[in-house]
Amino acid sequence: MTKTIAINAGSSSLKWQLYQMPEEKVLAKGLIERIGLKDSVSTVKFDGRSEEQVLDIENHTLAVKILLDDLIRFNIIKAYDEITGVGHRVVAGGEYFKESTVVEGDVLEKIEELGLLAPLHNPANAAGIRAFKELLPDITSVAVFDTSFHTTMPEKAYRYPLPTKYYTENKVRKYGAHGTSHQYVAQEAAKLLDRPLEELKLITCHIGNGASITAVKGGQSIDTSMGFTPLAGVMMGTRTGDIDPAIIPYLMEHTDDFKTPDDISRVLNRESGLQAVSGLSSDMRDVQNGVNEGNHDAILAFEMYVDRIQKHIGQYLAVLNGADAIIFTAGVGENATLVREKVISGISWFGCDLDPEKNVFGVTGDISTDAATLRVLVIPTDEELVIARDVERLKK
Repeated sequence: MTKTIAINAGSSSLKWQLYQMPEEKVLAKGLIERIGLKDSVSTVKFDGRSEEQVLDIENHTLAVKILLDDLIRFNIIKAYDEITGVGHRVVAGGEYFKESTVVEGDVLEKIEELGLLAPLHNPANAAGIRAFKELLPDITSVAVFDTSFHTTMPEKAYRYPLPTKYYTENKVRKYGAHGTSHQYVAQEAAKLLDRPLEELKLITCHIGNGASITAVKGGQSIDTSMGFTPLAGVMMGTRTGDIDPAIIPYLMEHTDDFKTPDDISRVLNRESGLQAVSGLSSDMRDVQNGVNEGNHDAILAFEMYVDRIQKHIGQYLAVLNGADAIIFTAGVGENATLVREKVISGISWFGCDLDPEKNVFGVTGDISTDAATLRVLVIPTDEELVIARDVERLKK
């Protein structure tokens, strides 16, 4: 019986979950926010309790120290050495990492190098790894990559129609993201449908502030909406999703907003999407409030968001030549009943049909009518559990 902790580090946050393994029992979980800022907030949840403290946390190493000390303070563990493994979510594994990997040798340096592919994520993921390495240097440390699940895509799906040298020399190709989530919900869908995963064709929709859609055949990713970076695909909270690339040189020539690569990255990654179109927020709940109030820009943002999801589902129905189920997961996918309703009502020709009595907030499972031939499922994702399982598999 061991204890493994799963970590998802952001630039100013650290989300964690502690498991007793191999039972896969959650002992505690928490979130540290506003790292590097004043009035940081650390929350620990365990045994039905929620404990919160506000203090200044200067960096990720201090955040990890506070987390570990809280585990002792609340008698969740008695000593650091009870934790024998840590798994870190890392967004971009590029072509270096086809599967989860023990962090040793030059692995961490390669993760930092791959920050070019996920500038909002990999540097923060690496900071979390360094912090744990400093405080718990002897435990098994595993990097679990969002991109690994998508390494099964065929070349026709992951290559771009650019000169070949940009692939061979610069590794420009589709990598995808959210792989642990797509993998987990596909496996859970097979259980819900009571069919072997190897027989199923699924479209998994991880829709949160970041969003991606994946075509899964026989348990393997064969295409996904995110691309070279997590910027591509459907419209997101603050990201554009797919746009005409000619827009960038046009705006560089005709505005003062796009002077450097950093300017371009900032606008497309942080200042676009729902936030930009609605003029309200990147949070779907705020946008829906605007829709209910008749706000034109909020209505437009909502309609664009739904439109892009429908189009990608349509693409993957073609790629798969039909599907057995569409799965909604992540913050918006699991909770926004109106998003699910509007997405599915617009593609009902394919055989999907929602039961309004099932499509409610907090639902888990099949929300289709009995007559539907293409099932629609809501499955809460559990990326942390996938991470913990990989740690156990790779422990020496």
